[in-house]
Amino acid sequence: MATRQRPLSPHLQVYRWQIQMATSILHRATGVFLSVGALIIAAGLLALMMGPDSWNCFTGHAGAWYGRVFLFAWTWSFAYHLCNGIRHIVQDFAVGFSIPAFVRSSWISVFGSLVITALVWAYVLFGGAA
Repeated sequence: MATRQRPLSPHLQVYRWQIQMATSILHRATGVFLSVGALIIAAGLLALMMGPDSWNCFTGHAGAWYGRVFLFAWTWSFAYHLCNGIRHIVQDFAVGFSIPAFVRSSWISVFGSLVITALVWAYVLFGGAA
């Protein structure tokens, strides 16, 4: 009987993607992206401290299309990291460890973050925020 040659240590391409895998990777990626955004916020504070010319340059970039795309992505990253962090805190209390509950809470994190992002940007664009 011939044995099938399988890797001794299977990697990602061996597994079928599931929401749990995606949320785990997204949580790490959004954490890194939030760190980059924090550096940009620090740069904005430096620009504010350096005077009106620097601040106008910073707000010009933040208001450009690429700045708004970055701010939108940063807002979603914050909302997702927040929702998924709350999910992890709830799981620290030994709640939601069954597979269906785990899948459900993963989807809630994803859709909840989309709703929060939409609400924040609806307020920013239409609610009178500067």
